[in-house]
Amino acid sequence: MAAVQQHLHGTGPDDLIEVAPYLSKLCESLAASMIGDGRPIAIKVLVERGSVSSSQAVSLGLIVTELVLNGLKHAFPGDTERGQIIVQYDVVGTNWKLSVSDDGVGKPDESVGRIGQIKPGLGTSIVKALADQLEARVKVLSGPQGTSVSVTHATFAKTH
Repeated sequence: MAAVQQHLHGTGPDDLIEVAPYLSKLCESLAASMIGDGRPIAIKVLVERGSVSSSQAVSLGLIVTELVLNGLKHAFPGDTERGQIIVQYDVVGTNWKLSVSDDGVGKPDESVGRIGQIKPGLGTSIVKALADQLEARVKVLSGPQGTSVSVTHATFAKTH
């Protein structure tokens, strides 16, 4: 994590950071510290281009960290033969989408409390708060083929 923070060190909040090397270094760091040698799980980063302000990069990095750690913690039970987490960032003009998906077991339906209310965890609250800072929305899809969380920022041209 220190290497990733060093990537941002010395930049002002409005300085531009290239997303591909930033997220690649972040995911390499997460893999090195969180995936043991005997655990066949890979983290793949798919980013073609794009740059964001240093302050946006920090928020994106925190979102990716939270979602990747959630995937490593919950998606692949101890007897999983192999697994993959994909971090993807796509940009078109001022619109962008960050997604973190895994091919794990999917989310169990344990997030519903005794009185039928959804109980968001701390990680969910953090991701939503960071997405709000980025003026983006969060969407979660989960099933037996895995879980995908996307954070999307879309601007629309004004029509007269």
